Amino acid sequence: MPAEKTLTLIIGGARSGKSSLAERLASGSGRVLFVATAQVGDGEMADRIAVHRAARPDAWDTLEEPIQIADALRGALGDAPVDRRERYDTVVIDCLTLWVSNLMLSDDTKAPEYDIETSKLLRTYEDGCATWIVVTNEVGLGVVPPSASGRAFRDALGRVNAAFAQRADRVLSMTAGLALELRSAGARHWSEMNP
Repeated sequence: MPAEKTLTLIIGGARSGKSSLAERLASGSGRVLFVATAQVGDGEMADRIAVHRAARPDAWDTLEEPIQIADALRGALGDAPVDRRERYDTVVIDCLTLWVSNLMLSDDTKAPEYDIETSKLLRTYEDGCATWIVVTNEVGLGVVPPSASGRAFRDALGRVNAAFAQRADRVLSMTAGLALELRSAGARHWSEMNP
């Protein structure tokens, strides 16, 4: 009997080791589908994407989708739970930060639409059989962004992160390469707390 699926959220600042940890957690977990949300915007980003591609095991499949992750995953995973079980044991999404940015830049998506897209993505997880490992950045700990678009991005990503953290079985906070498992440390989502 296969192990029960889990959802792990890895959150932290830039260059804190989130992607490396996600790849390490997924290694040895059977068939892996890596969902990459990055888009080449300039030479530096092209170089970063190339480094990430080269670091992934050859046996992993990669799905490059910057915006319509839920729809692309449903297509890649199949229509029936049996199909999903046969295709992938683990899905790695790297990362929600770029996904929210891509949504914002694609058509000036408003906050309720981010919530709808997040719900679609979480439903895709619920409907499937695979374990998910999801990477995202924490952007709410720094200074308030000076632009309206920067504040809108921070707010949208904060809501997306909170929705994933609420559903996640495990939330790992990364700082300087160190991981802290928040739930085992006693952290709870605000909706779980008594007034």
